[in-house]
Amino acid sequence: MLDAIRWDTDLIRRYDLAGPRYTSYPTAVQFNSQVGAFDLLHALRDSRKAQRPLSLYVHIPFCANICYYCACNKVITKDRSRALPYLQRLEQEMQLIACHLAPNQRVEQLHFGGGTPTFLNHDELRQLMALLRKHFNLLDDDSGDYGIEIDPREADWSTMGLLRELGFNRVSIGLQDLDPAVQRAVNRLQSLDETRAVIEAARTLQFRSINIDLIYGLPKQTPENFARTVEEVISLQPDRLSVFNYAHLPERFMPQRRINGSELPAPAEKLQMLQRTIEQLTAAGYRYIGMDHFALPDDELAIAQEESTLQRNFQGYTTHGHCDLIGLGVSAISQIGDLYCQNSSDLTHYQNALAGAQLATSRGLVCNADDRLRREVIQQLICNFSLKFEEIEQAFNIDFRGYFNELWPELEEMADDGLIDLGSEAIIVLPAGRLLVRSVCMVFDAYLGQQNRQRFSRVI
Repeated sequence: MLDAIRWDTDLIRRYDLAGPRYTSYPTAVQFNSQVGAFDLLHALRDSRKAQRPLSLYVHIPFCANICYYCACNKVITKDRSRALPYLQRLEQEMQLIACHLAPNQRVEQLHFGGGTPTFLNHDELRQLMALLRKHFNLLDDDSGDYGIEIDPREADWSTMGLLRELGFNRVSIGLQDLDPAVQRAVNRLQSLDETRAVIEAARTLQFRSINIDLIYGLPKQTPENFARTVEEVISLQPDRLSVFNYAHLPERFMPQRRINGSELPAPAEKLQMLQRTIEQLTAAGYRYIGMDHFALPDDELAIAQEESTLQRNFQGYTTHGHCDLIGLGVSAISQIGDLYCQNSSDLTHYQNALAGAQLATSRGLVCNADDRLRREVIQQLICNFSLKFEEIEQAFNIDFRGYFNELWPELEEMADDGLIDLGSEAIIVLPAGRLLVRSVCMVFDAYLGQQNRQRFSRVI
């Protein structure tokens, strides 16, 4: 069974290293300022020639309130009027990009992230979707995966009705923790009733999928009170769950400086939280997809993993990795063919660039042959928990063992430890290694030795 996990505390302690989450390879740490708008336009033309389908990501950075744990690119403001000039710049960005694409390139996937996308009022949400439909070939038959991140404190039945009317059929709900003491410690007071109301609205309005985000390792969390949160969440029956490890990096993320480090759970307690969460979710019928993600057996992610078609991109696990991903908005990342590029993360720089009729692309990279090979290896391991050497050899015209010969001692050590089965034809990530699949992928990362590991969260 693909989702089987074997908990091995000794292995976890040995291999629980800091490392990338591999939403891309090479990771965003490798992006550089040598890549700019010209490279993006060139990639868009290639996408048009190849007639590849599209995935759109729209970043809405505004939040009315700050959550102390948050590491996202956001703008904290109570001034709702700040959305209007941002929407104007988004429209300019759409115009500059869409003219290089073909009108018949279908948008199979759409995602609004943030920040808090529902910071926008109803008229603004209508306007934004109208602009997207004007400039891109959005689907009208509800067959696309059109999702939006929801803060239940910023949404009600009328909001959910509007989103469904506009074409959204997936929602991702930030919950994090239900314990009031934990919520106060991270400045996110959110009741179970608020969350349940949004989920009931989504079900009644026939949204296709509901995801809930949880975080373990927050201040004042204990294995006992987090287990109660997980039980309550299971009763809500989301289709998917993301259970993230809180990475306390106050030197990088200013809001985290408001968290009292002495109130954070000890590493052993965090492991207990994760172990109990896995036991609870498994008993409730959820499958472990990988990298903090769980899904019900009939969910598209679980089915794709069974069929070895699951993929991963900047939006996480996806069934649309074959699409060119176009990021719109401040800090948004695009992946078009072998090009990765990112808009400026500074709101003023982003808006000023577009006010001058220039794209806000600030950095990126173009994958070389070695990047493409390692990207596929990591993708196979992180999505399917397996890697067939022959498939890689045929696709890239290499001898797998010869190409990666210097890595073999490390792989053999992992095999001896029971993380992987290392055969003559394949690598299989074993049940004891599935929670540590990032550590297996890190073996194939050509850049990791050059990087400061403190930039990354730990595997567990």
